[in-house]
Amino acid sequence: MTETTADPVQGLLATLRDTVMGVTESVLATADGLLVAADAEKTHPESMAAIAAATLSLGHRLAEQGGTGTLREMSARCGTGHVIVTAVGSRALLVVVADEGLDLAAFRREIPAVVEDSPGISTPM
Repeated sequence: MTETTADPVQGLLATLRDTVMGVTESVLATADGLLVAADAEKTHPESMAAIAAATLSLGHRLAEQGGTGTLREMSARCGTGHVIVTAVGSRALLVVVADEGLDLAAFRREIPAVVEDSPGISTPM
C-alpha cells in the first residue's frame, strides 16, 4: 500500500507502522472477516481478515469458557515475529504483523488511538 493516501483509515494503519517499532503490516476487518482497510505488502489482506475473524471467534469462546471477561486480543508469537489480533468492539478487528523487534509497550499505547480514530468503528472493549 502507498504511504500517501486520502483514506483516513489507511492513514491510521500507516501511522501505526511508522510509530511503533517492529510493526510491518496491519489489516482492519469486520468481525465476520470482511476487509475494511489494509497496510500490507507481503500478506494477503483478505485472507488475513478471514483467518483473524475465525481466530477472534475462537478466542471469545476460550475467554468465555475460562471466565476471564471480554476478550481483548489474541497473540501468536512466532519464530521471526508476532501476529496480534485485537478486538475492536464487537464489530471489527485489527490484525498486526510485527517482526521480532516489536516494541510491545508502544504497541499497547498506540492501539487505543488507532481504534478510537477509525471512522465508523465502535470503541474497543
